[in-house]
Amino acid sequence: MAAIDKVRVLVVGDSGVGKTSLTHLIANNEPLTSPGWTVGCSVEVKLHEYKEGTPSQNTFFIELWDVGGSISHKNARGVFYNPTNGIILVHDLTNRKSQENLQQWLMEILNKEGKDTLRAGDTMDIDPEQFLGSTQIPILVIGTKLDMLDENNKHRILNRTLAGSIAEQCGADEICLNSHEARSLAAGTTDSVKLARFFDKVIERKYYSRDTGRKYTSNYTSTSLGPFGPYLTQQQATSPANAFGYPNTNPTVTESLS
Repeated sequence: MAAIDKVRVLVVGDSGVGKTSLTHLIANNEPLTSPGWTVGCSVEVKLHEYKEGTPSQNTFFIELWDVGGSISHKNARGVFYNPTNGIILVHDLTNRKSQENLQQWLMEILNKEGKDTLRAGDTMDIDPEQFLGSTQIPILVIGTKLDMLDENNKHRILNRTLAGSIAEQCGADEICLNSHEARSLAAGTTDSVKLARFFDKVIERKYYSRDTGRKYTSNYTSTSLGPFGPYLTQQQATSPANAFGYPNTNPTVTESLS
């Protein structure tokens, strides 16, 4: 039986930016028709082929932790931030404030506790050195609701440079898409390549040696493929998604905050 290792990717951003629709699209390759509000954290899982088409190809589970963006849960949602293998920062292309708030989301995750670290009026400066390099957390920035922009603004956003953006500061790729279109992340598109490259970076950081390119021996729970699909090995995982044993490749688990 083949064991499948996993990585954990946080999907964060302001409430209402479309994180749930985005994670569903990534995990299921189809749009979500009736997205709801996330209370606590919703987890979706997808199979990803690391370095697909090369001799190094290997299968991994990607856990997508869609963290609810409600202000009222800010001081409690830090329970979902550890461990973090990768971060997807999500903003609404029609709401500039949601893009500006990505710095706060990033600092909140790095703080690990989900609590305020700054007083009102303070500013935050991101040190690029904190995020660049294979030993740091890989980051991807995604702008949603591209379909809600008029043609002039859509053209401007799709052709803009990353200069001065949080993506540039973190050395990250940026994707702008419509989460309600399955073709937004269709195989072979530029955005799907960026997404796959991001997942590869997340996997490399956790499992592969920077110097040799060889896979580490995992100290984490793996998931094995049995005759009826994947199931857990004897060591039990701590995350809600693992506790359910992945009955299929794309389960959804919701954790509520009390």
